[in-house]
Amino acid sequence: MTSSDDGPGRLLEPSLLRDTLHSALRTGGEFAEVFVEDRRSMSALFDDGRVEELTGGRSRGVGIRVVFGETTGFAHTADLSPEGLRSAAEAASAAASEGGSGLTVALDPVQEVHPGVVAVLPADVAKARKVALLEEADRVARGEGDAIRQVTVRYADSRRRIQVANSDGLLTGDDQVRTSFSVSCVAVGDGGMQTGRESVGHTVGFELFDRVDVADLARRAARRAITKLDAVPAPSGEMPVVVGPGGGGVLFHEACGHGLEADLVAKSASVFAGRRGEVVAAPFVTLVDDGTMAGEWGCYAIDDEGRPAGRNVLIEDGILTDYMWDRLRARREGCDSSGNGRRQSYRHLPMVRMTNTFLLGGEADPDDIVADTERGVYVAQLGGGQVNTATGDFVFGMSEAYLIENGRITAPIREGNLIGNGPDVLQDIDAIAGDFAMGSPGTCGKDGQGVPVGDGTPTLRVTRLTVGGTAA
Repeated sequence: MTSSDDGPGRLLEPSLLRDTLHSALRTGGEFAEVFVEDRRSMSALFDDGRVEELTGGRSRGVGIRVVFGETTGFAHTADLSPEGLRSAAEAASAAASEGGSGLTVALDPVQEVHPGVVAVLPADVAKARKVALLEEADRVARGEGDAIRQVTVRYADSRRRIQVANSDGLLTGDDQVRTSFSVSCVAVGDGGMQTGRESVGHTVGFELFDRVDVADLARRAARRAITKLDAVPAPSGEMPVVVGPGGGGVLFHEACGHGLEADLVAKSASVFAGRRGEVVAAPFVTLVDDGTMAGEWGCYAIDDEGRPAGRNVLIEDGILTDYMWDRLRARREGCDSSGNGRRQSYRHLPMVRMTNTFLLGGEADPDDIVADTERGVYVAQLGGGQVNTATGDFVFGMSEAYLIENGRITAPIREGNLIGNGPDVLQDIDAIAGDFAMGSPGTCGKDGQGVPVGDGTPTLRVTRLTVGGTAA
């Protein structure tokens, strides 16, 4: 992925990995895995006209997993000496094994091809150059008018090198570089205080800023906050909702995507459990999870179990075709992993997680979708929300939304909520445009672990959703 001479295959020597796997299986076990991680990160926060934070960090360690039947033993250590690795391997083995002779392991190295190439490692760029980007964004945002009272700008980059070896003979690795930038503005006027935010993040190096203009990013964030000063109260009740390109992808990530993760399906904690092959959405709805999307926030060469990332069609033309799988759940069901086994760090066990999740574009014209909507709400950007995966019920905040009146987008509305049910939304989509766009970079939380994910949508219309507003 990069020109560095310390690529993913050089974290630990194959002989040391092989010895560690032997230690893990010495007293029994059906499967053992060694996950090595070396992560470096840097971030800078510019607030109130000055640099408030400039931090860097590094973590390096190994997680060892041993599986025996339905039991998994796990241990992690930051001690990468042979003795430290052997001790952790024995601890994992003791937690999982039932006795018996160990297996012999022969590793077969596999060099994975990354979906993107990093041109400029962020670590090679001077901090002063990164701070200059923050200063420029702050200056441009404040220049949009006296209504802008506060500007917060953040820059972050990370490099995560991983190595995976297991008792099936797999030896592989990855080198993941991510860079992000965000601008948040607060505007104050007669209507009170409003916020506007823009962010960008990709699995690329510092060359991100060859194609992203931070001044334009800042300008959009400031103008969004100023526009919202004229917001009217959000309507309330059930009505059509048009979701704009990119900004509504989180709705399908949360309300539908989590319910298609095989671990939740296995626990019967998903409304989609047992429904493969059934119609679950309108006939022109196709939902995809794709870890191979070059440069997107959730892309990688391999997942955290060493499986190559994949493009997985979950719902095709309205029919539920498959779930997302990690290695253990796929093994129990007699199928292949879909490359969705992910973990926050070497200290965590992998679990089924999304990558870049999105609805494919359709054939409608986005302007026609709005024009055909007599009255409703246009959502340009969704905020945070909550979902019950067992029922599909959700509540999402609208961070930027507008009234639709007589087929036209009119006044901005004050932040309200969208309330609905994921499976119902899939069935109630009646128009999808061809203007697909990915949204802002995100961090998905599940069972205490956070991983980088992306999501996206084209313009689409849901015939009925409940809007929780304050207007009479």
